[in-house]
Amino acid sequence: MLVDTYGRVATDLRVSLTDRCNLRCTYCMPEEGLQWLAKPDLLTDDEIVRLVDIAVRLLGVEEVRFTGGEPLLRPGLVGIVERVAALRPRPRMSLTTNGIGLRRTASALKAAGLDRVNVSLDTLRADVFKTLTRRDRHQDVLDGLRAAHDAGLTPVKVNTVLMPGLNEDEAPDLLAWAVAHDYELRFIEQMPLDAQHGWKRDRMVTAGDILASLRTRFELTPEGADDRGSAPAERWLVDGGPHRVGVIASVTRPFCAACDRTRLTADGQIRTCLFAREETDLRGALRSGAPDEEIARRWRLAMWGKKAGAGLDDPAFIQPDRPMSAIGG
Repeated sequence: MLVDTYGRVATDLRVSLTDRCNLRCTYCMPEEGLQWLAKPDLLTDDEIVRLVDIAVRLLGVEEVRFTGGEPLLRPGLVGIVERVAALRPRPRMSLTTNGIGLRRTASALKAAGLDRVNVSLDTLRADVFKTLTRRDRHQDVLDGLRAAHDAGLTPVKVNTVLMPGLNEDEAPDLLAWAVAHDYELRFIEQMPLDAQHGWKRDRMVTAGDILASLRTRFELTPEGADDRGSAPAERWLVDGGPHRVGVIASVTRPFCAACDRTRLTADGQIRTCLFAREETDLRGALRSGAPDEEIARRWRLAMWGKKAGAGLDDPAFIQPDRPMSAIGG
């Protein structure tokens, strides 16, 4: 098992397949992009599958989420999914994507064994999308969402970040749209993971702001703690159900005490937290010929040292050196 000194057990593995992205979201990276990892620094398809196999066979991981950057930019994605689906025990598999390439890949990913997707979409307005992402690809995302739903990659979850002065007024419209299309909407508080280090706590749209806005149009009934488990999103029934809306309040309502996640970066580093400043190198161990048991031992040791929380409420909080695109959302 991957257990830490606070008794938390990591059963959910987030795997970043690439640091590259085809959007330039203002809360993630600068318009000119970033200095991408060199190809030799990236884990190969074989290395990714081997590490996932070690995680599920020796360390008790039950769920794998493929992330990026933008994971649909990984040429071998479908093959990786197919090979992970063949592992025993077979983990549940999901994908977090911006949705741009999903229309052409949804059916193949489902056939390969992917269970569901999370798609990032922050606005229903094409002009606002272009401002937020610096790309005119709004319709591509809508088409990708529809393709994922039609392919059976359900429940299709939509991740939304509200930004002051841009889309903070859209929460009720986004929820009405999600209910109409049978998507599960989840609002995510903006987090300090932008490459520009421009995040300001006093300027973010909080969970409280989001819920107040939604309640101007909908009746929200909270799910109980037992229903939430270790999930990062607090969820509410919308107008009595069956549709739900979630809020991931990493900043104002941290859920670190129930965290069950471990993270593998695209260049083979283990991170115990999205906001961690320390990493454990598994790529070097792989390439030096270490056996599976040794890699598992290093992974366990890394998780044993996991901190109690992310520290976002600490005035001395220091933002991680690597932006979200490099470590997986």
